[in-house]
Amino acid sequence: MTALLTVENLDARHGLLHAVRGVGFTVRAGETLALVGANGAGKTTLLRAIAGAHPPAGGRVLFHGRDLDAMPAHKRVALGIALVPEGRKLFGQLTVEENLLLGRAAGRAGAWDVDTVIAAFPNLAKRRHARAGTLSGGEAQATAIGRALMTNPELLLLDEVSLGLSPLAVDRVYASLATTMSGGTTIVLVEQDLTRALRVADRVVCMLEGRVVLSGRAAELTRDEITDAYFGLRGKVAA
Repeated sequence: MTALLTVENLDARHGLLHAVRGVGFTVRAGETLALVGANGAGKTTLLRAIAGAHPPAGGRVLFHGRDLDAMPAHKRVALGIALVPEGRKLFGQLTVEENLLLGRAAGRAGAWDVDTVIAAFPNLAKRRHARAGTLSGGEAQATAIGRALMTNPELLLLDEVSLGLSPLAVDRVYASLATTMSGGTTIVLVEQDLTRALRVADRVVCMLEGRVVLSGRAAELTRDEITDAYFGLRGKVAA
């Protein structure tokens, strides 16, 4: 099967900091790829570079085989790439529904609209007309994911899904995400909770200090292998 997303030898910097170093992997249509690693491993910078929100210093990002070099973020959204950023970045004075409708600006046709998003994230039903600034962490995360889904993406990039959420809120978000995953949306998921990452992912890529130090099918990697790679105790790259 042809890759939906291909990352080739990607480099990205923050000034003198070499945040992403020669990273490469592919994601096939319908897969969920978990991107794991400690704080500072380069995961967020990598997602932002794929989405067009951070300029790479080298390498390539291809979507359906098309090189996205120099393509701005809003045009990548129109192609079918949506990023849910760390920190959610909602407009606090707008309502949940108004935040969701911002995703319609991409102009992509598809099954996702306000009603289908709220059906997938039922905790938003009673908060539909509430200002985003009054939401709980779980409600805000659901709104951020819903806004991305409103673009009807082929590829959904999720950064730190469970960050700052209570265990109950994380359970609710992941339960709702199951609808998206079962619907065939391709997902690249940044997650520090290894248990949850392994539970939902088809494949895992572990980063350390900007590099890929472990990759493989989730079902074929042990938790010890991933933990060792996570903390830099050993490295392994599996096809």
